Parts: sequence; structure tokens; C-alpha cells
Amino acid sequence: MVLTRINLRSLRPKTHKTAHNTTTKIHQHILMVQVFVTGGTFDKEYNYITGELFFKDTHLKEMFQRGRCEVEIDIKTLMMMDSLEMRDEDIAIILYNCTKTPATQILLTHGTDRMVDTARALAAANISDKTIVLTGAMIPYAFGTSSDGFFNLGSALAFVQVLPPGVYVVMNGRYFNWDRVRKNRQTGTFEELPEADNAAASFG
Repeated sequence: MVLTRINLRSLRPKTHKTAHNTTTKIHQHILMVQVFVTGGTFDKEYNYITGELFFKDTHLKEMFQRGRCEVEIDIKTLMMMDSLEMRDEDIAIILYNCTKTPATQILLTHGTDRMVDTARALAAANISDKTIVLTGAMIPYAFGTSSDGFFNLGSALAFVQVLPPGVYVVMNGRYFNWDRVRKNRQTGTFEELPEADNAAASFG
């Protein structure tokens, strides 16, 4: 696992070492947004020779920097894989890290095919007092302006800071409760399920 810490607030006012300031720093650390990377189309690269998509390194650090992000974030790569290839062991790694992190705001990049499945597993784990947002992309960020990755990442970062504790999927500028969403494979977008259809939601 690769851990990358980013602090884009480089010009903070100096503070005196008092008990009050110490408490404030601890509070700020807890409010830091924890970003977990799992791969998915979001981070795929294109091989111009073979025409195949593959994984190299995450683009998240570059994306936050290009977006001039002023939110304190911590990026941790858990895995780099297509969600269709995820096994129970991989889901367990995600659950473990979401449970153990002291952060109460968690942003998880994930492949779109199994995103709802992972959201369901996170909800079943009963991780209390944390807001967990899953997002991804239909087109790799490496493809440039045609990718929806930048937009989805920005949306997810905003939603994770304002939504109450729970598990959500953020795609196409919208947020969805984990049990009220599905991927529409005909349109390539995510949509809200009517309440009566929740039990019939597809695992994909």
C-alpha cells in the first residue's frame, strides 16, 4: 500500500503552543478527508501499442493539485484493480481501512461496475459516525477533457464534507444513498431507485 500525504494549505498563520491550540489541531486532523484509492476506470491508462487499458499509478494527487484543492486530505492507495476482478479479500481490505482510519470523512475511488456492491458491504459493516462517499468514472482521467473523472471527484469531495454519517454513491453531479442507487448500463449513468425497487437492485 502506498501512502501519500498532501497538505495544500502551505501558508497557515503561526500559532502559540497552548492547550487550546493543541485541541484545535487534533480536531482538524479528525476532520481531514481520507481518500482511499482502489483503481477502476478512474485511474486506467491507455496503451497506444496494444489498445488496452492498464494500471500504473493513481492520478488523484495531480487532480487535487490541478483543482487547487484547499481541503486537507490524505491519499492512501489500497489497490489498483478493475472492480469486476474484486474478491471478498479485496472488499475486506476496504472495510478494514474505512473502520480503522480516525477520519470521519472518507472518499473512496472505485470502479463503477461493482461500486454499489461495495457501498452495500460498507453499510452492512455498520461503520458508525463516518461519512463514506464512493465515486468513479466512466472514462479514464488520462483521456483528458472527455473524462468525467475530474467532475465526479470534485463533486464527491464536496458531498463528503456536508452529508451526514452514512454510505453514499456520488456520480453525475448527484449523491445517492447506498440502498437507493443503481448503474444504468444502457445510459452509462447512475440513477435513483424507487423505494419499492430497493430489494430488487442488481449487484452490478
